[in-house]
Amino acid sequence: MCGRFALYSDPFTLAKQFKAEALPELRPRYNVAPSQNIPIVREEGEKRRFALARWGLIPHWAKDAKIGYKMINARAETVAEKPAFRNAFKHRRCLIPADGYYEWQAIAGTKTKQPWFMVLKDREPMAFAGLWEQWRSPEGEELESCSIIVTEANEIMRPIHDRMPVILAPGDWDAWLEPDAQDTQALQALLKPYPAEGMAAWPVSTKVNSPRNDLVECVEALG
Repeated sequence: MCGRFALYSDPFTLAKQFKAEALPELRPRYNVAPSQNIPIVREEGEKRRFALARWGLIPHWAKDAKIGYKMINARAETVAEKPAFRNAFKHRRCLIPADGYYEWQAIAGTKTKQPWFMVLKDREPMAFAGLWEQWRSPEGEELESCSIIVTEANEIMRPIHDRMPVILAPGDWDAWLEPDAQDTQALQALLKPYPAEGMAAWPVSTKVNSPRNDLVECVEALG
């Protein structure tokens, strides 16, 4: 799964990386948590644009926004069929930028878990495969929300956790964002583990366990 990540690249670096207009108000985040607003990249017309969406997808048919707390991730194997995600998978795909993400490793014989931070080896921002959705509350409130697609772990992740977010290579971004793409098999073929040789990981402080700790220390390797 992916339940916490970091995004600290400056907005203009992200704009260049994703070939989209910058969101100047973005500030560095070291401990992004579900239910918070996060930047997504999507196709609008023939341009890529940044938008903000609540992390935790709320299906258009939901009666209550609280369902989003259960929808922070979508499984790659079933995303095309699950009622909560299948419509967004067909029509509302996005990229979710991150500089790295966290996962917790169980320690045998204890109830303690060790947090790890995962990045691309070249330290470039990564792009999670995401979905977004529009929802209108019974009172007429409009809200956009999103989910991160997860798949089986690669070799570097497997000792830490059995799942990981789908990280799309830049060469696959256009195919993923194409609004008219309807070949679900071709889209699902993109939802694979990122090559382990292109990633790095290190253990970090348990400060990250609390989303209140949005600190640079969260991403720093333990001594």
